[in-house]
Amino acid sequence: MPTKHIRHLGALGLVATVGLVAASVAASAPATVSRLVTDSAQASSKIAFISSPRGTRPQGYGELYVMSADGSGKQLLTRKASLDTHAWSPDGRRIVFGRWHNGNVDVYVMNADGSGQQRLTRNAGLNQGAVWSPDGRKIAFMSTRDGTADFEIYVMNADGSRQRRLTHNAGHDVEPAWSPDGRKIAFMSQRGSQVTASVDIYVMNADGSGQRDLTPNSPFDGSPSWSPDGKEIAFGRWSSGDSGVYLMNADGSGQQRLTRNRGNDGPNGVAPAWSPDGQRIAFQRRSLSDVGVMNADGSGQRKLTERGRQPLWSPDGRQIAFQSSRDGNLEIYVMNADGSRQRNLTRTPKADEYGFAWSPGLKS
Repeated sequence: MPTKHIRHLGALGLVATVGLVAASVAASAPATVSRLVTDSAQASSKIAFISSPRGTRPQGYGELYVMSADGSGKQLLTRKASLDTHAWSPDGRRIVFGRWHNGNVDVYVMNADGSGQQRLTRNAGLNQGAVWSPDGRKIAFMSTRDGTADFEIYVMNADGSRQRRLTHNAGHDVEPAWSPDGRKIAFMSQRGSQVTASVDIYVMNADGSGQRDLTPNSPFDGSPSWSPDGKEIAFGRWSSGDSGVYLMNADGSGQQRLTRNRGNDGPNGVAPAWSPDGQRIAFQRRSLSDVGVMNADGSGQRKLTERGRQPLWSPDGRQIAFQSSRDGNLEIYVMNADGSRQRNLTRTPKADEYGFAWSPGLKS
């Protein structure tokens, strides 16, 4: 099964059909081009990404590379890996990733230079979507290991020990997202029948207790994204061809709509991403075709790109990386936070590059 389908399980086209496990140009820049950031913090930042040769593998199967934030120094980290998703550790020294083999997916971890690869899970089924806790001591992931087609959420220590199941429900529980203080995990849940159940955003304590539905009575909600201070959650909502970015308090109260996005994008089609200072949110617009930015209250919305998606802020908040097929194949681009100086970082016409993650930068 292609990785992009598993990774974008949040879109949960799976809910529409029984057995379906997931769904997943020229820049319009200001006339005045901002100068490229060249400070030492930015220079040390890295971007990990998946590269899949065109015409040789289904998209979603590829190798993991890392490069500097300016696109230089590309380095192959895996070989014959058939990779799933991946994520940097909070200190920027390790990468957790999923590897396909014999119809299964297991969670691995390695050093940021590709050395020391270690398998953490050994289960029949799909073990995917691994994410680090903010302190780097634990890893949450979703798995079908217990003999069911439904994904459940698990957590383990960073060395793979003490693997334990946190959710126990009919229907999929997917896309765990740690709160900034590491005390809670937000996730998407499709409880009940795969045909009739809604997809809601839930939250639970990090040990699995206190599970609560934050968005009841809504057809499809996804892509929960915690604000840097942990007080709010941005998310995508989709209903009858109308999707948008919404915002709520961390307890589910005060829900408000920030954007309107006509099209069948699903809740992941808006991809809200907070700036590191919590003042702005980048998002997808117009059925996966461009990237916009707005203030955290929804004001000041403006378009940054044509033909871009999956925006992701640099650790210092000065740049935004995104994916685009504007040059004929899927590549990784970066631009300044105001939309200026858009440039292709990967420049590999014979491959598709996607699934990127910006390193937090090395910490002492």
